[in-house]
Amino acid sequence: MNIIKIYTDGAASGNPGPGGFGTLLTFNGKKKEFSGGFRKTTNNRMELLAVIVGLEVLKSDSYRVEVYSDSKYVIDAIEKGWVFSWQKKQFKGKKNKDLWLRYLPLHEKYQPKYFWVKGHSGHPENERCDFLAVQAYKQPIGMLAVDEFYEQQVEDNDMNMFN
Repeated sequence: MNIIKIYTDGAASGNPGPGGFGTLLTFNGKKKEFSGGFRKTTNNRMELLAVIVGLEVLKSDSYRVEVYSDSKYVIDAIEKGWVFSWQKKQFKGKKNKDLWLRYLPLHEKYQPKYFWVKGHSGHPENERCDFLAVQAYKQPIGMLAVDEFYEQQVEDNDMNMFN
């Protein structure tokens, strides 16, 4: 059986701070890598974005999809059904609403199966994704993308301190 395997990792220096994601897809002996860096974000946002990017680049829903991640946040939210409860409550009081809303249609389309891997334990694909994520955020600050939703949310919270 042909299986698309998506390996993911996210990283942030400072949490929040500069962050990045790394995604590695394998299918029939072929590999593709994706990564991106942001000037200010969180580790959990990058972990989730790595999964989203892996699913968004798929061109077919004809194959089984497996996602391998070291993020308990992502895997537990999906496998334990928390995200679906959060969705019913319109993500009230929950972080990363924008990313979860981006994820949910992909989940519906691909119905991926999740596997947790221990981070920094020598798992080759996880180590590669970690490398990609770290290299992505270590670019010069002017080369990093803006995580607009996160930065606006932080700015809004800072302004609420004065209201």
